[in-house]
Amino acid sequence: MESVLLYILGVLIILVGVAVSIGLHEIGHLVPAKLFGVKVTQYMIGFGKTLWSRKKGDTEYGVKAIPLGGYISMIGMYPPGKDGATRSSSTGFFQTLVQDAREASAETVGEGEEKRTFYSLPVYKRIIIMLGGPMMNLLLAVVLVAIVLMGFGSPQASPTIASVNECVLPAGSTKTSCDPDDPLAPGAAAGLKPGDTILTIEGSPVDAWSDVTSVVRTSPGEALDVVVLRDGAEQQVTLTPLLTERQKADEDGQIVTDASGTPVTEEVGFVGIISQTELVPEPATAVLPAVGDNIGRVANMIVNLPERLVDIANAAFGPGERDPNGPISVVGVGRIAGEVVSLEEVPVASKVQTMVGILGSLNVALFVFNLVPLLPLDGGHVAAALWESIRRGFAKLFQRRDPGPVDAAKLMPLTFLVVIVLGGMSALLIFADIVKPVNLFG
Repeated sequence: MESVLLYILGVLIILVGVAVSIGLHEIGHLVPAKLFGVKVTQYMIGFGKTLWSRKKGDTEYGVKAIPLGGYISMIGMYPPGKDGATRSSSTGFFQTLVQDAREASAETVGEGEEKRTFYSLPVYKRIIIMLGGPMMNLLLAVVLVAIVLMGFGSPQASPTIASVNECVLPAGSTKTSCDPDDPLAPGAAAGLKPGDTILTIEGSPVDAWSDVTSVVRTSPGEALDVVVLRDGAEQQVTLTPLLTERQKADEDGQIVTDASGTPVTEEVGFVGIISQTELVPEPATAVLPAVGDNIGRVANMIVNLPERLVDIANAAFGPGERDPNGPISVVGVGRIAGEVVSLEEVPVASKVQTMVGILGSLNVALFVFNLVPLLPLDGGHVAAALWESIRRGFAKLFQRRDPGPVDAAKLMPLTFLVVIVLGGMSALLIFADIVKPVNLFG
C-alpha cells in the first residue's frame, strides 16, 4: 500500500511541476506584453472547464481542469485584411480558417484599442513577447540543473569497491556462477572485498576510480602494491592484473568500431572489481554546459522525430522494445517518476535529485520545442515577425511602399495541419506509454 501511495506521489509531483513550468512560461509572455501596453484579456493554466478565475484590471487569471497546457489571450493577434476587411465571400475550407482567425482577432479589439494590439507592436517587441515564454523555461531549467549538479552532484565512480568477481569466465560464457575449477579473478585472489576503499596503488595516492583503472589497464602480469582501508584500518595487498581482450571505448564510453562496423578490441589488464557510485557536487561552471548538452539532445530528437515516431509505432503495435532515449509523453514521464519515488532501495536524496532532474529536462524540452518555427508554437510567431522585418527592410531599401504587418492569419491552414500532427503525435506517445512504457529499471 505504501509503495502505491509513493507511486501516486511521484506522479502528482510531476503534474504540479509541469503546471508550474507552464505557468511560468505564460508569465514569460504576460509580463513583457503588459510592459509594452498590449491588452491581455486572459491568463490561464490548463485547458477545458474553468475551475477558478479572478479578474484584475484587463486580465482574467484562472486555472482550468486539464493542467497540461496554458495560454494568454492578447487582443489583435492578427492584422485586418486588405482595406481593413475581416471576411470575404470565399467559402473554401482553408480560406474560411483564415477568415475566421482574422475575424476572431478583430472581435477582441474594442473601440480605441487599436494601439494596444499585438500586431501593431514593433517587430522587436513582438519577438521579445514570444521568446519570453521559452526563455522562462530555459531559466527554470538552468536553476533546476544547478540544484542537481551543485546541490546533489553527478554520479561518479568512487575509489570504494562495490563488488568483486569470484572467478574469470571465458569470453562469451553464459554461466552465472563459478565452478570450483574456475580460476580466481585477480581481485578475489588478492583478498579484496566489497567496501574496501583503495587509498594508494604502487605508492601513488588514489583520488578517483580512474586512478585505479589507468594503472590496472597498463599493468597486466605485474604485481601491484595496493593499500586499502577496511573497517577503519589500512591493509596492504598484492594485486596482479590478468591480460585480457576488451572492446575499446572512447571518452564518452561508446564502443569504438572499425570501417566495417566491427568493435575494436585491445589487450588490457583486468582484475574483476567494480566501483561504488557516489554523488559528487560539481562547480557552477558545469551547469551551462550540461544544459547545452541537454538542448542538443532534444534538438536532435526533434530533427529525427519522424523516424523516432515510426520506431515508437512499431514498438507500440508490435513486439519491439521502446528506446529509453526516445520521446515520451507526460504520461510516460509521470510513470517513470512514480516508479522512482516508489523504489525502496533508492535513498531519499537520490529520489529528490532524480525528480528535480526530470523537471529540468522537461523545461529544456519546452524551451526547444516552442522554438520550432511553426504556428501555433512561439517560434512560428517569431518567424512571422522576422519575415515582416525583412520585407519592410527591403521595401525601405528600395524605396517602395511599406508592405505593412505580415498577415499571419494566412498561415492558419498550416497551423491547422500542425495542430493535427501534434495531436496525433501526442496520442501515439500516450498510447505507447500505456501499452509499451519505457523500461528504465530492468
